[in-house]
Amino acid sequence: MRTRIFYLRRMALLKGTNIRRWRVISREHQINDEIRAREVRVVGAEGEQIGIKLLREALQMAIDANMDLVNIAPTAKPPVCRIMDYGKFRYEQQKKEKEARKNQKIVDIKEVWFRANIDENDYQTKFRNVVKFLNEGDKVKCSVRFRGREITHAAVGQRILDRLAKEVADLCVMERVPKLEGRSMIMILAPKNN
Repeated sequence: MRTRIFYLRRMALLKGTNIRRWRVISREHQINDEIRAREVRVVGAEGEQIGIKLLREALQMAIDANMDLVNIAPTAKPPVCRIMDYGKFRYEQQKKEKEARKNQKIVDIKEVWFRANIDENDYQTKFRNVVKFLNEGDKVKCSVRFRGREITHAAVGQRILDRLAKEVADLCVMERVPKLEGRSMIMILAPKNN
């Protein structure tokens, strides 16, 4: 960090610019004085191949162009460095990442609980919730919870989940078949339009 600030001061003195407009940017690339190779392969600002140069020559070329020397391939022999405006490069990268996050569809998993001795009206209410969640594009985790001795009648829970899967078969695919885990029988449904 200290070398970056020193370099910025030196560059500002050479160009006669105000040091206050410079700021330190967090990054994952080595730039300018952070590059430790003796020789580097230099790529110009427009993408043209300049060739293999000594590091100080490449740094001087970057200073003359009022840009940064960025190590884009540190594992190559010799390392490949590009002359570019690093602040602008990072800004464009962040803009692309933000756009990708905005276009990303987040699928939630909604959970609907049933009981082994569920009444028909309660079942219909929960069935409507499952249909609503599937239409919204969310996955649905359907659970039948057993209390006390109800666990001995696991077949009842299996029938409830099989009935539900049959009734919503046109809206979804069964991602996970009904399976008993502890005191719950769990089934996962995913919408078909994904």
